[in-house]
Amino acid sequence: MTRHLEVRSGEYHDSVTLMRVSRSVSDGDGVEAALVAMATELNLDLLQDMGFETPKEAGPNDLVVALRASDDETLEEAREAVEASLAESGGGGGSDLSGAGETPPARTTASAAARAGRPGVALISTPGPNAFVEALDALQAGLSVMVFSDNVPLEQELALKEEAAQRELLAMGPDCGTAIVSGVGLGFANAVRPGPVGVVAASGTGAQQVACLLDEAGVGLTQLLGVGGRDLSADVGGAATLQALRALDEDPATELILVVSKPPDAEIAEQVRTAAGECSKPVVLGFVGRGERDLTAVVGEVLQTLDEQASPARSWGPEPPDQARSGELRGLFSGGTLCDEAMAIAAETLGQIRSNIPLESDWDLDGDLHADGHVAIDFGDDALTQGRPHPMIDNGLRIEQIGHEATRSGENVLLLDVVLGHGAHPDPADELVPALRQARDTASENGRDLAVVISLCGSQGDPQDRDRQAEAFAELGAAVFLSNADAARAAVALLEGAVDDR
Repeated sequence: MTRHLEVRSGEYHDSVTLMRVSRSVSDGDGVEAALVAMATELNLDLLQDMGFETPKEAGPNDLVVALRASDDETLEEAREAVEASLAESGGGGGSDLSGAGETPPARTTASAAARAGRPGVALISTPGPNAFVEALDALQAGLSVMVFSDNVPLEQELALKEEAAQRELLAMGPDCGTAIVSGVGLGFANAVRPGPVGVVAASGTGAQQVACLLDEAGVGLTQLLGVGGRDLSADVGGAATLQALRALDEDPATELILVVSKPPDAEIAEQVRTAAGECSKPVVLGFVGRGERDLTAVVGEVLQTLDEQASPARSWGPEPPDQARSGELRGLFSGGTLCDEAMAIAAETLGQIRSNIPLESDWDLDGDLHADGHVAIDFGDDALTQGRPHPMIDNGLRIEQIGHEATRSGENVLLLDVVLGHGAHPDPADELVPALRQARDTASENGRDLAVVISLCGSQGDPQDRDRQAEAFAELGAAVFLSNADAARAAVALLEGAVDDR
């Protein structure tokens, strides 16, 4: 076993790029571990967990490259792969120049904005503790911001949204995973057509779900303005949602506004309803949660309002069996809103659904991802993404959980979301199908059947080839649905005899 550790002072790359580089390099034959990351406190802890000594000179503005391989030749190949991946990303902020006379990279967001001729939006994708300074710099330079970073403290979110409001700009995020601004997708964005619908989204995968369902029906978007998952909480008060709602109401290209949110605070939701009623254009509200309509039904209302034909969302795979099974629902999600929606639907029939993002306070998993009962886990929650790529990029943590689910007793049902689009894993079926096949084989060897239901969120234009993804899961024997609500109901239908009376 050989190792390599280096610190590159002042070389910056955004966190999404570094997560992809780390994952790509670690997948190489003979590579036992790879960490390519900014030297934040969290990443230095991860470095120590990998068995490396923490470099004393490293700080959050420095890049750390740590590799462990089976032999010297593999290690050298891994080092070359790191260099190639970083060069391909084009995101370096180091001081080395590849040629004389080239313009040095901008050292601040404000100077980069000035050099670019004052663009409209700055995308902030740094470790959460470092995002505030960059976002504030962008706002003060006259740019709206999309803060992709998660793990940003609440008080900093409030400060950013107050600053944005004072400058008549928009602060999208923090933890804003998806936006489409003037036809340009930011973060995790699907390839959808232009059209008359403007979306305000306090939800990433919820926004992707409605965008893809609308696209499938032949209806496109003007803008998709993400505002961050906490925006409709009592603490934030819907600051960006109300601002985005006004902006779309003034947009001449937008004919209808759709507001999507993970479960909102009741009082803030009422404020949004009031604001929607004051708009000059029709507004459709899609609040996910118990007692609310699912997002597929919300899209149906949008289509009806626009006098467009609504058809059932496509599905692939086997018809459900006539006989219900006695087992547990095991939901393994990469999207928090899709997880919320599935839990709200399942709870109507199955009762308590335990989760790390519970619908009820006494349904919390309390950190036990292997708990018994009906369970739905959001692997994209902040607590599970610290120092890790988001599960829409890296399926590793869910694959580990799938292996555990294979050993559980009972005739259980695995419910997974697979989210496609720019920024997401280039071929999720390539990783998940073998893991699911192995899990089903393991269950079968122990005399059990493990059913698989897939919620596939994607458009025809997405780079992963959505229909090929669907067919790969269907060939495994999974039931595949473009509608997350339909997938949840199909999973519940398999367990109608397994109602939890606790």
